[in-house]
Amino acid sequence: MKAWIESVFPSHYSLLSELASIPAPSHDEWRRAERILCILRGMGAEAYSDGAGNVIAPFGCDGRDDITVYSAHTDVVFGDTSPLPVREEGGRLYAPGVGDDTANVAAMITIIRYIKEHGLRPVRPVMFVFNTCEEGLGNLKGTRRLFEDHAGRIRELVSFDCAFEEGMITRAVGSERWRVTCRAQGGHSYNSFGNSNAIHRLAELIAALYRQPVPRLEGAKATYNVGMIEGGTSVNTIAESASMLYEYRSDDRRALEALRNSFFDTIKQNEAADALFTTELIGERPCGGEVDEDALAALIKRCGAVYASVMGAEPKTTSGSTDANIPLSLGIPAVTFGLYSGEGAHTREEWLDISSLKAGLLIGIRLVTEGYFK
Repeated sequence: MKAWIESVFPSHYSLLSELASIPAPSHDEWRRAERILCILRGMGAEAYSDGAGNVIAPFGCDGRDDITVYSAHTDVVFGDTSPLPVREEGGRLYAPGVGDDTANVAAMITIIRYIKEHGLRPVRPVMFVFNTCEEGLGNLKGTRRLFEDHAGRIRELVSFDCAFEEGMITRAVGSERWRVTCRAQGGHSYNSFGNSNAIHRLAELIAALYRQPVPRLEGAKATYNVGMIEGGTSVNTIAESASMLYEYRSDDRRALEALRNSFFDTIKQNEAADALFTTELIGERPCGGEVDEDALAALIKRCGAVYASVMGAEPKTTSGSTDANIPLSLGIPAVTFGLYSGEGAHTREEWLDISSLKAGLLIGIRLVTEGYFK
């Protein structure tokens, strides 16, 4: 296995560099999807694309209701639709989204290549999914569609996402994202001085939201954030309209509910006849549901053991917001971890350690094939 990885590594690295240059904003991943589909079919895999733009390669899944899914998301957080810059420097590969999640996408393709080149056949049903819309306001569209189309058929999911440094995500962080718009009187900054200003009133609301107490529940974490504000017309105009994007998160459903109630109470307290607020839910990620703890523990143990066989120690377990939120919310065991080492995710200077990719491939191939293919 190690010798095979060494022999194909130049082409794997070339594949990663190529994919990293292909733009793939959430809801607009078709360029990468088309290339992935072409590559998979070229190696003889029976791959297809579904209604959400996911690329799916099933092995032995017909008529089965005990499918193991391995997934990696094709989208990046950047809105570019022209080629992304990729460069190698000092043993590192730099590109926006090169690790999150392009490195894991490339790894999964090479895992499938290993299966095909070695003529392996599934002894258990396995489905590889290159899914869309994991990032930001993608709202997990690809994984939602996967579990709608294959309801009752998927036993467990492993999402290849993040870097080695982020450990293994075993608990889902749920979130709700809102667009809040304030409408006020507005007018000329001099002639209408004293009229209500939407920017001012929105700023007051933001300040009030940041005075909220964070729910304190044992074993849980909760956060909130204003991530974007916009509005107004010009420097000499009292703004009639202003808006913000606001989210709250927690790995506990009770904390999410408390944050939701506090959010609406704070808005109500800041409304006035000359300043009205409207809200629009633009994103929602669920927390975990009633998962079979023994089945989840078994999945964590299996993944951790393979990881430790390569890295020398099992990864730390943590909570996070990933594609695994969907199966966990449905009571289906799921974990998330990555197959590379790197830093700078969600920045344009994201990088990965090129030498770490070999260990990632070894983990991925062992995890997918041992006991599942022969």
